Amino acid sequence: MSESSSARLSVFKTYKLYVGGKFPRSESGRVYEVTAKTSSGGKGKWLANAPLSSRKDARDAVVAARKAFGGWSGATAYNRGQILYRVAEMLEGRREQFVREVGEAEGLSKSKAAAVVDAAVDRWVWYAGWTDKIGQIVGGANPVAGPFFNLSTPEPTGVVTVVAPQESSFLGLVSVIAPVIATGNTAVVIASENAPLPALSLGEVLATSDLPGGVVNILSGKAGEMGPHLASHQDVNAIDLAGADAALAKELEIAAADNLKRVLRPQPVDDWSADPGTARMTAFLETKTVWHPTGSLGAGGSSY
Repeated sequence: MSESSSARLSVFKTYKLYVGGKFPRSESGRVYEVTAKTSSGGKGKWLANAPLSSRKDARDAVVAARKAFGGWSGATAYNRGQILYRVAEMLEGRREQFVREVGEAEGLSKSKAAAVVDAAVDRWVWYAGWTDKIGQIVGGANPVAGPFFNLSTPEPTGVVTVVAPQESSFLGLVSVIAPVIATGNTAVVIASENAPLPALSLGEVLATSDLPGGVVNILSGKAGEMGPHLASHQDVNAIDLAGADAALAKELEIAAADNLKRVLRPQPVDDWSADPGTARMTAFLETKTVWHPTGSLGAGGSSY
């Protein structure tokens, strides 16, 4: 028995895309090799073959995100917060897996990778707490001249394409996805090209955390290949260029102008574990202002 046990074949994990709540392979059938990053920054051992997403995969992701937008944006902010907190719970339960994947992806020791994963889980909890509070920060009643109530409230922009950070494969990824969906948007995410495995594993967590299918769609591959098509896509409302280099960011910003997308330009981040503030949430919110008559106000007070 001991000989047969020691002779077992290795069971390698098959990583897949996460689109519309399902796990398809790339429709092109293409894959690319993902290797570990060594402490010196070079390439280490082979880890997996990740799907090399195509233009068709990107279009499918946009369709899924648009389909999910109505239900997700229409959910109560409190319910969205519950679901984001559930994501954090599921991440905590798979902590060891993510510590291993992040360590291999970023060339970190186990202790440093554990600190990154813990910070990512904390970041999910942090954004979960903001879902029903951001409206109070950026909305409110406006003073006007006349017998009217004038109320401004934030609303989600729509479908947001996110070019995830290239170096911070997990904490940076969480830091750009969570604010998008916390405010009611849906997302099409292009994962880090060289370190996509934590992102693809995140898709497995999202699928089991009450998050409706299509709210987050995760693609692995080349941002330079998928990015231009998503930036010019007429059903994408905004784009976050967090992980794009200067040349790609300029190309995508020009393409995004075709249907007046909101564009969040690349902003260098020295430490993804630092307090992120509310900027990434407000970047993808619109403001709706409603006027309502108060009724005639006479000498005796309100007519109500």
